Formats: sequence, C-alpha cells, structure tokens
Amino acid sequence: MTPWLLATGDFTTLGGMDRANHALASYLARRGHPLHLVAHRIDPGLASMPGVAGHLVPRPFGAHLAGAPLLAREAAREARALGTSARVLMNGGNGAIGMPTWIHYLHAAYAPEAGGSLRARASSLASRRYYLARERAALRAAPLVLCNSERTARDVEEHYGVQPARLRVIYYGCDPRMFAAIAADERTAARAALGIDPGRLAAVFVGALGDRRKGFDVLFTAWQALARDPGWDVDLLVAGEGAEASAWRERVRAAGLDRCVRLLGFRRDVQSVLGAADVLVHAARYEAYGLGVHEALCRGIPAIVTAAAGVTERYPKSLSSLIVPSPPQPDAFVSALRAWRSHADEWRSRTGTVAAALRARSWDDMATEIASAVGAA
Repeated sequence: MTPWLLATGDFTTLGGMDRANHALASYLARRGHPLHLVAHRIDPGLASMPGVAGHLVPRPFGAHLAGAPLLAREAAREARALGTSARVLMNGGNGAIGMPTWIHYLHAAYAPEAGGSLRARASSLASRRYYLARERAALRAAPLVLCNSERTARDVEEHYGVQPARLRVIYYGCDPRMFAAIAADERTAARAALGIDPGRLAAVFVGALGDRRKGFDVLFTAWQALARDPGWDVDLLVAGEGAEASAWRERVRAAGLDRCVRLLGFRRDVQSVLGAADVLVHAARYEAYGLGVHEALCRGIPAIVTAAAGVTERYPKSLSSLIVPSPPQPDAFVSALRAWRSHADEWRSRTGTVAAALRARSWDDMATEIASAVGAA
C-alpha cells in the first residue's frame, strides 16, 4: 500500500479542522496505508491503529507560535525520508513547502481582533505575521490546494493568485450516528442535563471566546436587546472557552443577563448540547466553512448564520432567510431571531430535509475524494 504523510497541528476530535484531519487519517489507516502523522497532538485511539507512526512535535511553553516552526521542520524531514513514493498532504503553511496542502482557514482572509492581555495581543500579532509568510510560500508552491468551500477557494485565488486549475473544493462530511436527528427522549434528557426550564426555548452559540472572529460580541449585544422584551422566552447557551471567557462571564453578570445567558465553557459533548437546542446562532465575521453550523443542521436544528460562512453554500433556498448579511450587525440578528421565534416549529420542520442530505455525506466520503485528488496531483 502507498505510504502517506499528513502534517497539521492536531489530529483530534475536539475542533472543526482537527476533526476533519482526524477523519482523513482514520480513513487512510483503516484502509491499510502506512501512515505518518506529524503533529503536536494525536488522538490516542488514532495513534494506536495498525500502520500509524506518530511524530509528535512539542509546543514549547504551550505556545503555538513556538511550536509551528518545529512542526514545519519535522514535516519537511519526514517528507524527504519517505521520498517520492509517498503521498503527502500538509495543512496550509503548517508543514513542508512545495507539497499539496489543505486549507481549513486562510489567514490572509481575516485579520483577528484579539482580546485578553497585552501579552496575548502581542503574541497574536507575531503569530499572524509568521502564519501569513508560511501560508504565502506554501500556497504559491503547492501543486494542489484543497479548499473546504467555494468561499475559501475564492479567497485563495484572490489573496495569492493561485490559478483555479490548482484548486479543488471538497466539503466536509459528518458522523451520521453522533449527529443524527434528535429523538424526543434524547431532547428531554439533554434539556434536563443542562437545567433548561421546560417552559423556555434554547439557542446555542458554539465557538471560541479568544477573539471576535466568531462574533459572540455581536450576539451578546443582540441578546441584550431581545432580553428587554418580557415576552422573550429563549435562553442562550454558550459552548466555548478562550482568552476572553472570564471577561464575558463578568459582562453577562453586569448586564443582568445571567438569568438567560449561560456560559458552559469548553464542551466535549457538543452533540449533546445541540440535542437540547431549538436554534443555533453563528455571528462569525469570517468562517472558511463552519463545521459547528453543519453539525447543528445534521441534527435538524435551524442555524442562523452570517453570509461570511462557507457552510451557507450548502443551504437550500428554503433556509436562505436564516442567512444574515455580512459583516454581522446586532440589529440583523435581533430581526433574524425574532423571525425564527415566530415560526420555530416550522423552521425545525424545514431543516429536516437538508439535515438528511448532509448526514448522507460521511467523513469517509470526504476522505475518499481527498485521497483521489492527492493521488492525481
């Protein structure tokens, strides 16, 4: 079997791009390919699969920027050792230059507004400079650039002049068992586990609170306006952590919204949180794809999302009014949420059709397409 080399920060099931990389690696290992993984973290179950060789690279002091050059160096070393007989796929600039690369997030497409301490903001600026330089070198030299959406492909072409002949859009898949349609008994149990009042509905936000890219600040302002209405019977659950999480907890308390806004912290059981939800809200300023939105739809949950997200390419016309113009504005989300609440049952029914279509595309379907594209590069 043909050996493969994959390099990225993490092969885990904890985040969007990490889950996609894990899915590809698992697919290749299950098909018997000798598989070399260069990463900072590798899920133990994946690392123990037959034929998998993990090449772990440290993150000194836990710093991503300190670990990134070490990972790129190790990826280049392994690529040379395996030679031309191996198939190689990097993640953006996170690996060897001149190899096929997979873009989950394009640094050139969004300049983050970092929060937190002065040190955290300085680190974010230095990281951005490094990643932009690596990204530019990798994309200009890559014989094949895989993109997770048409939006990402357009961004790659616009920012780096990569010709369409070297671009290939391959959408993410999903785990149809984990993100199945929500059964009535599961919904009851999930709501009880989260302590949701039986007389209220639940909106969910899933995303990191380390910068403003995911748009929680926009949603927070919108929720302040909605909560002034005594008839607003929807609670907001926030699943995510980050540098600003503590500050957001204080802002929620100071605004008197702790009765209807709950920060749940980092959750490994996002599928269970979604099981309790009536709607997902994603106010992102930039989103190359948006796996959290995809997974909510798979569960049959309507998702209100900005047009900036690549996942909106998967929305049928019947759900198009859930797409809010970009850049996100609080008033637009207030209007969208009120419109959803007026017909909440109808929106859940409409979402059922797209949910079935998205669940029909598995992670293995995605991985099959990637393997074929890299093999032909």
